[in-house]
Amino acid sequence: MTVEERPLTPLHCLRPAEFGPPRLTALPNGTPAWLMTRYHDVRSVLTDPRFGRATLFGPDAPPLGPASNLEGDPGFITNIDGPEHRQLRSLMQQAFTPRAVAEWVPWLTSVVERLVENVVNHGPPADLVASLTMPLPVEVISRLMGVEDVDRHRLRHWTDHLFADRSCPVDEIRAVLAEFTSFAASLLDERRRRPGADLVSRVVVAADREGGISEERLIKLVCGLIAGGHETTVATLGNSLVYLLGERPDAWPRLTTEDAAQTAADRLLHTIPLGEGLGALRRSVREAVVGGVAIPAGAVVIVDRTSAARDPEVFTTGLSDGLFEPLEAATLAFGAGPHYCLGSWLARLELRLALHRLATRLPGLRLAEPVEAIEWRCVFSTRSPRRLTVTW
Repeated sequence: MTVEERPLTPLHCLRPAEFGPPRLTALPNGTPAWLMTRYHDVRSVLTDPRFGRATLFGPDAPPLGPASNLEGDPGFITNIDGPEHRQLRSLMQQAFTPRAVAEWVPWLTSVVERLVENVVNHGPPADLVASLTMPLPVEVISRLMGVEDVDRHRLRHWTDHLFADRSCPVDEIRAVLAEFTSFAASLLDERRRRPGADLVSRVVVAADREGGISEERLIKLVCGLIAGGHETTVATLGNSLVYLLGERPDAWPRLTTEDAAQTAADRLLHTIPLGEGLGALRRSVREAVVGGVAIPAGAVVIVDRTSAARDPEVFTTGLSDGLFEPLEAATLAFGAGPHYCLGSWLARLELRLALHRLATRLPGLRLAEPVEAIEWRCVFSTRSPRRLTVTW
């Protein structure tokens, strides 16, 4: 697929939108939309049942612009609301509780240590994307879903197209997604006949027991879990390392302390966006007042979490002066309300372990090339370095 290679600013350098009450703006295709930039306004929309995702795809919905990937599919879990959405989430909820994730710590620690040791043994210069930020999330989601025998590059190929942007030909996206969904259908059939301890088995067993969930919905759910379960972590790891190694060499040695690594990971997750998109979209099902402004029924709403994360009325410190300070309020990096990301605990764990073990093993790690030389991998909702060459 085509990957954008024009010079781009690191994501931690992006300036937030102007803060203020909800205001009327427009989507790139000209559709009117209400923009939310303040923390409490964004949180209000994300948690208020008067705003939803499903109505964005209703028969009376205004045009949102082209979306040929799975994220624009009305049957995808992120685009479903109400009882149907709760039923789908319940199929996988137990796999993402803090207790369940805690059971993963020994294995995940061993994976991080092995990958970091491979970097050390390779010697400088090394590419952290190829050796750590890409293989770690892929290995984790592969084990969680029970697809360790599937080629890593095949998984990435599917993920690239599931989240493809407009630079990728529509026919190519459709062909690759057809291959991906065919794989997911076969995987569900296999786990239905021979269930194991993996998440796919849990999902299909629970779905068959409860009934009322179509096979098409299950297939899309599995595709979303495989792709979304590692794509965002790849971006988070890569962009965090761009900031730390590019701008904060003073902070890098402090990550050798586990508590400091966790606090920094939380701040990085909170502050550095995954991409440059407008923000998550919602649509009002009836009139609602947000931040003192009346939002009419049927309106499209943009919730700008990137700006909300830097709301000066809530977050008095940022990356430069608060990297090792606890967040002043709950982060919206994983959303809020019914669509809150179930994998948040796992993402926090992966980032904390990767930063801590890498800093402990290589306290003198630094970029081998200037930040300006980074080539970026751009997809529909994320942007991250294609390579990150380091030395020590």
